Amino acid sequence: MSGHSKWNTIKRKKAKVDAERGKAFTRLIKDITMAAREGGGDESANPRLRSAIIAAKGANMPAANMERAIKKGTGELPGVTYEESVLEGYGPGGVAIYIEILTDNRKRTVAEVRHSLTKNNGNLAESGAVAWMFEKKGLISIPKESVDEEELLLLVLDAGAEDLSSDDDFFEITSATEDLENVRKALEENNVNVESYGLTMLPKNSIKVEGTEAKQVLKILDLLEDNDDVQQVYSNFDIDISVMEQLDS
Repeated sequence: MSGHSKWNTIKRKKAKVDAERGKAFTRLIKDITMAAREGGGDESANPRLRSAIIAAKGANMPAANMERAIKKGTGELPGVTYEESVLEGYGPGGVAIYIEILTDNRKRTVAEVRHSLTKNNGNLAESGAVAWMFEKKGLISIPKESVDEEELLLLVLDAGAEDLSSDDDFFEITSATEDLENVRKALEENNVNVESYGLTMLPKNSIKVEGTEAKQVLKILDLLEDNDDVQQVYSNFDIDISVMEQLDS
């Protein structure tokens, strides 16, 4: 099973647990704040903000929290200054790891990310070392029970999507970055329930890992996901379903 598809499934399950604990709020508030700072507080004119708000609503964040985050981004309320950056590294077996961070202390975050990698047989790499292994795309997730696959495929391809794939519970629609908003609008106009949408980094190729290396790769990604300064983690690992079931048990 490809790392992209499997890791998305793992992250969805993790997000539900984090949402129950309120842990997801810190990351979501940062994303809303940065989106509002970059593109303004009107979600109808700011796709990144709209995407962040959809994610926040999915985590049951109170509207008041979202409103404060937007106002901090637009400068209507005082807030922390965050820096966006990308860190790149390798996991066991040469697996590439692409890490998007949003932090008020880059030195601290880099040290924490380096520690998560090195303690599990990975290492932090120079800028540009693995970025070329990924391609930026639009990604939309649709709950399977909400739509017929054949009808969905025809709809999104007509709107400019490139591909439709699926995992256990969701359809995943990929598109060129410039076509993402057109696809989202087409889904909205046809009353299709969108679970999440935004930009992602898809690996161009994958690296298969097994046994101890597979466990270490997943441990690294888990640690990075637990870091409040890490917004997104992408990797090009590939793991057999049978191995994944052993690791999940």
